[in-house]
Amino acid sequence: MSTAILTGQPVPGSSLEADLRSLGFDVRIASGTAEAGALLAEVPTGQRVAVVDARFVGHEHALRLGLTDPRFPLAAIPGAVTAQPTARQALVRAMARESTAVSEPAASPVPGEAGGTASGGTSAPAGTALTGTLTDRIVTALSADGSDPHRPDLGSLVATVPDGPQARNEARQSVAAVDDEAVRLKSAVKARDGFFTTYCISPYSRYIARWCARRGLTPNQVTTASLITALIAAACAATGTRPGFVAAGALLLASFVLDCTDGQLARYSLQYSTLGAWLDATFDRAKEYAYYAGLALGAARGGDDVWALALGAMVLQTCRHVVDFSFNEANADSTAATAGTSPTAALSGRLDSVGWTVWVRRMIVLPIGERWAMIAVLTALTTPRITFCALLIGCAFAATYTTAGRVLRSLARKARRTDRAARALADLTDTGPLAERLARTLKAPARRLPGFTAPAVALLGGAAVTTTAALTGFGGPWPVLAALLYVLTSALAVARPLTGPLDWLVPPFLRAAEYGTVLALAAGAGVNGALPAAYGLVAAVAYHHYDTVYRIRGDAGAPPPWLVRVVAGHEGRTLAVVVLAALLTAPQFAVALAVIAVAVALLVLFESIRFWVAAHRGGAPAVHDEGEPA
Repeated sequence: MSTAILTGQPVPGSSLEADLRSLGFDVRIASGTAEAGALLAEVPTGQRVAVVDARFVGHEHALRLGLTDPRFPLAAIPGAVTAQPTARQALVRAMARESTAVSEPAASPVPGEAGGTASGGTSAPAGTALTGTLTDRIVTALSADGSDPHRPDLGSLVATVPDGPQARNEARQSVAAVDDEAVRLKSAVKARDGFFTTYCISPYSRYIARWCARRGLTPNQVTTASLITALIAAACAATGTRPGFVAAGALLLASFVLDCTDGQLARYSLQYSTLGAWLDATFDRAKEYAYYAGLALGAARGGDDVWALALGAMVLQTCRHVVDFSFNEANADSTAATAGTSPTAALSGRLDSVGWTVWVRRMIVLPIGERWAMIAVLTALTTPRITFCALLIGCAFAATYTTAGRVLRSLARKARRTDRAARALADLTDTGPLAERLARTLKAPARRLPGFTAPAVALLGGAAVTTTAALTGFGGPWPVLAALLYVLTSALAVARPLTGPLDWLVPPFLRAAEYGTVLALAAGAGVNGALPAAYGLVAAVAYHHYDTVYRIRGDAGAPPPWLVRVVAGHEGRTLAVVVLAALLTAPQFAVALAVIAVAVALLVLFESIRFWVAAHRGGAPAVHDEGEPA
């Protein structure tokens, strides 16, 4: 239960108390600042508390946005301010400052429609002129104290404190003129989505979200239902029959509808949580990659081995995501070294000014909505091989388009990156103990190398080990030598802080090298089970890398150093897999890959689940990462 303290005398006919109670607040009334401060001190420290002017007029959803969003320790709208337990002391200090600035009136009760003093029921001491409502003065005091509250964008919603009967009537008419439920439904939809989601899913999924909210369902429950539906779709695809493929396509689309619904439910009811953000992001990847595996199993039942295509699709899609993550982290708080707008950004702006080009550009990058729709339709109508080939071609084009544009922007902008961005990029590299120790010895010479050294050596070293593994015979010594070179180049790439204009390319180059080497060696083994085992290993390692991204996005830092050491880092795993391929027979190599996959999966899943559950139980700030456009 949360507590709302109404300051001033309640206004007859006002629905404010009922609105606050419907939002889960226990309402208490204070006639003045001193009484409000006393009531604030009585509220249990583990509860959210809000201070609301009794004259407030506005939509219930405006109050919901201002007073119940769990993502912000402090928040305010006109006439109301709220604090979560972590920000309680800041609110107490602001209230105490107001208590010392005013004195209680000695005469009759404060009239409900009085001017500035009615909001707090106080009068100024001699020589003091109070302006604004009590809640507004509290917000001013919070800002002066360095605790600036979040102010949600209310749009057409009304939230005001009228200073007289005429102003109140006008405010009530403004409230009646705007349907807050329609605004609430519209705001439940992500502001930026793909064409398929915007026009084929969201027009009705928002009503499913409202139906779920009215029945007490949580976003996490809908997220779980989406995962289960996708896993059933994968099982249907694994049957290898045409009816199974048709059912799989339909269920994959149903899973995507639920995937949109969980986010819309979170926005509709403001049910954000740390655990929910992690589940939503993690389950999206689990659903897609489990479906790839189901398609590959179904094809194998029909006599067509497409495991290499399935693994290639997962590698390509994962590397695309790493490009997105690295670029965004590198530029989140950077400043441009050159003035003006780059030609690439200017062209992008001109294209965005033409309506139809916006949708074309969103579609050609194959966001999750377009991607899953394509996969579902092709699964139902064609074969798994055709589905994977189309997916690889589409994702390769999208990756080339987005990466080329970002490279051009980075070169033109020449951004100066902060230490935080450099640390995030270093965490995303997933450097293990081998490269880390070498990097210390290479730190001095690395400083004298050109700025493009890091991405260049990461690309060359990765290309060398992957190409050697693909073009030489399985079990030969050359991939081992290439892997040793890869360890050296990886160390050189991270020997100095990743602050160069193209250093955000280092993590995706390293991901592509590790995953590509595993794919090449498994394909070269030429035995049953090698590629499925490689698929499992890449999936486990990719989960570890996604988990690193989600921790960084949640300001929780990278996974613990012990985990990175135990799973050996990208260069250690690559070297280990190459050495095993040289020492073992092909059947033994397939078994070794499966064992490593299980071991890595157990380790990273245990630590990830432990961390996110502990963060959720410990009251970590709620987050809601919009992720890639749907």
